[in-house]
Amino acid sequence: MIFTTQVTFLKRVGIQERLLFTKHLATMMKAGISITEALETLVDQSKNAYFRKVLAQVLEDVKNGKNLADSFRKHPKVFDQFYVSLIEVGESSGTLGENLDFLAKQLGKDYSLRKKVQGAMTYPAIVLFATVIMGSFISFYILPQLVDFFKSFDIELPLTTRILIFFAEMMKNYGSLIAVGIVIFVVLFRIVSQLPKVKPLWHAALLKTPVMGKLIAYGQLARFTRNLGTLITSGVPITKSLEVTANTLSNLRFRGDVLTLSKSLTKGKNIGESMRKGYSEFPPLVGRMISVGEKTGKLDETLLYLGDFFEDEVDDISRNLSTILEPALLIVIGLVVGFVALSIISPIYQLTGSIRR
Repeated sequence: MIFTTQVTFLKRVGIQERLLFTKHLATMMKAGISITEALETLVDQSKNAYFRKVLAQVLEDVKNGKNLADSFRKHPKVFDQFYVSLIEVGESSGTLGENLDFLAKQLGKDYSLRKKVQGAMTYPAIVLFATVIMGSFISFYILPQLVDFFKSFDIELPLTTRILIFFAEMMKNYGSLIAVGIVIFVVLFRIVSQLPKVKPLWHAALLKTPVMGKLIAYGQLARFTRNLGTLITSGVPITKSLEVTANTLSNLRFRGDVLTLSKSLTKGKNIGESMRKGYSEFPPLVGRMISVGEKTGKLDETLLYLGDFFEDEVDDISRNLSTILEPALLIVIGLVVGFVALSIISPIYQLTGSIRR
């Protein structure tokens, strides 16, 4: 099991590696270097053993007469359908160098978007982790030692202290079982949430969460509009562009809506008209803007503009998230610390008062 996990981890190519590869390949192509020679150079430069092996296989296929798109298509874990579609259009239209350059820019924007979302999650994750560690230390090591101490007091204990003693006794007697139960619950929740029938419901629920739901939605909207605009600009038919774009979305609710939207176009409807009927995840602004783009013949430009717009929205939420969460987390931590302090100090104060009398 551990060996399999390690092998799976090693067989990964990050978006940054694909971005650098695409940039270098685009530069070489525009400089007039042949695909074979460019790939040979990039195989030698790659530091990722798995990526180097994949590129070596691509190079071998190209040398045997296959085009670049078909060679990439054999490695879907590295080159997804979006990537392959742009390469395919570039080869068929004779604009491979330009398409590679455009693809590198889009990968750069996608990488930037992911880093913004990850950055927004970092601060809450650190604070939550520190809170869990401190809470666990107090619960398992400090509170159990207070049980006998407080029980020795020959006075009626305050309500806060009785609550603290109840919690301390529970952790003293059943702490190990509670810890194991929490771990099992987290693991089971993770497994259940990934089941085919449960995962779409979980993804829909995530979109309803305060703040984080909007961050996820705007991230998906930015990727949807930017990728769809990129494919249309490159000359990919709209229906196929929607199908390819759907597979680039990580949230199943958005992915399902885009696939349904793609099927509705076969009935003669346009994107803007279909989007305004029954697609609650897409704000009215998106449908209206796309309708205008379709009427003016500038759908690709409109979609790319929307991509930049929603990326800016993600950036704003990312910057404001720590500002929003910091006071809330401080209040919660302060209340917990205050409750524990009050529970410990109150009986001691009562005891000293009774001795004086």
